[in-house]
Amino acid sequence: MATNTIPRNRNVGLLVLCILALIVGLITGLGAFVLRALMALIHNVMFLGHFSFIYDANEATPPSPWGPFIILAPVLGGLGVVFLVRHFAPEARGHGVPEVMDAIYYKEGRIRPVVVIIKSIASALAIGSGASVGREGPIIQIGSGIGSSLGQILRLRRWETITLVAAGAGAGIAATFNTPLGGVMFAIELMLPELSARTLLPVVLATGTATYVGRIFFGIAPAFLVPTRGLPELLFPAAISFLPIYAFFGILCGIASAIFVHTLHAMEDAFDAMPGNAYTRHIIGMLLLGTMFYVLYLTLGHYYVEGVGYSTIQAILTNQINITWLLGLLFVAKLLATTLSLGSGSSGGIFSPSLFLGATLGGVFGSLAAHVWPNLSISSVPFAIIGMAAIVGGSTGAAMTAILMIFEMTHDYSVTVPVIISVAAAIGIRRLLARENIYTAKLARRGHHIPKERHSHMFLIRHAKDVMRPISGSVPLEDVTCHGPKPAVPVPAESYQLVTKGERVVGVVPVLPDAPVTEAKPAITNFTVVRSDAFLQSVIQRMNRKNQPVALVLTNHKRPGRDNVLGVITRQEIAATVMRDIEP
Repeated sequence: MATNTIPRNRNVGLLVLCILALIVGLITGLGAFVLRALMALIHNVMFLGHFSFIYDANEATPPSPWGPFIILAPVLGGLGVVFLVRHFAPEARGHGVPEVMDAIYYKEGRIRPVVVIIKSIASALAIGSGASVGREGPIIQIGSGIGSSLGQILRLRRWETITLVAAGAGAGIAATFNTPLGGVMFAIELMLPELSARTLLPVVLATGTATYVGRIFFGIAPAFLVPTRGLPELLFPAAISFLPIYAFFGILCGIASAIFVHTLHAMEDAFDAMPGNAYTRHIIGMLLLGTMFYVLYLTLGHYYVEGVGYSTIQAILTNQINITWLLGLLFVAKLLATTLSLGSGSSGGIFSPSLFLGATLGGVFGSLAAHVWPNLSISSVPFAIIGMAAIVGGSTGAAMTAILMIFEMTHDYSVTVPVIISVAAAIGIRRLLARENIYTAKLARRGHHIPKERHSHMFLIRHAKDVMRPISGSVPLEDVTCHGPKPAVPVPAESYQLVTKGERVVGVVPVLPDAPVTEAKPAITNFTVVRSDAFLQSVIQRMNRKNQPVALVLTNHKRPGRDNVLGVITRQEIAATVMRDIEP
């Protein structure tokens, strides 16, 4: 029967795969530059009314000359987003990472090339016009799309294409935030189904290349600047009595992460249930967002929650914003702004909003702690850093990614112990309150489960002699009903008989329970041979190579004969071994 599936049986080898990963990293780094330049242009035109590619997201946006009409900026950008998404690439809607994970686990790593272009333009329109989303989600999807496109063009094997997809995702994170280690860990924790030298090396090369390219355009400074003055004694491991405080703060961050996950999907459901089409729903969401950040400007002097929000994070980390009620207000406002943006149909990431939520919640906690322990010189800044890691880790479930990226983004390694404790507590509490993280929840609603655990499969190192079914005798070739390749999955058998032609073994026949001894039997003659001490992993590889249904287990490397065949391994024995291995 004809099939539309493109064959993927080209084995390019690790060296070629690494070269392709370098290309993915290079293009992704350039893509990050182009994306940020496009965002800057749209932001400057819509907010300030001038044509320029220069825009520092860590600096607060000046008051717009449009006055109250700035409320319409996210609406105009949102109309463009909806048009692009509806007509060209529905996958470009939302925060992107779930679509990449779905492609890895359910589509053999295939991402349509058009997604790269549409996601770039749609996200630039959304973020540039003020949508409260992050720029890392788009570049992750763009980098993954580049890796997938290369794999499809070259017709690589499935695992090779998926490796390039994961490499593109890690490269996107690294180029956006100048965090090479965080990019690698992001790919490991959230993208790679297999962790081995053959998958890790391409990811590392792509991530390092993208970081280098990003530093050429964006500089080597960390994403956020933290004051170099000494941090309070509270944050050093010597203060053992304060370790429970970090755990308690982590619990708060876990609760906040669960609220973020539930609120986002509740907002998506609410907008999907609204009457009208995608345009009217998004117009309503963006009008609410524009009104929100304009009211903040009128009352507090800044837009605060528009765009990626880096300027607010930077102000918190430099202690320019340290008023408890203001930090709490900004937490709530950002939560609503981000869920409104994504729930109504915008395009952008959730990583930057998670950083914003963590910084504001940490600021609130640090300010309150300073009142409780005034003699400890506690400030909101250290807890803002811890909160950034804890909310990112709690909402995404990627513990090591959150820890490493916060270190790389702030160059502040003095908070190592507090960050580790708080991130662990946040993930644990979020999993109690929301089983799925913010990425997998969207896919779980479609019925697409993404594994959150990584196992070392013990069945792969079992020996062939421990898995095989025994040989119970032999039968001449003329006594079998037919011979030649038989079904890929033989019928269940207690043992097997050898089919012989003289002294030579030409196949096997199953010995079925309750079958008459005199009944003629079908032979299986399409087989491979393995040694008794061969690992099951190599047995599976040999059987898959030519789609052979059985493997004969020999005592040595000789050709199969009456005296040196110990047993038979079929796909059923392999399946049974796998089931025993994954049994709780």
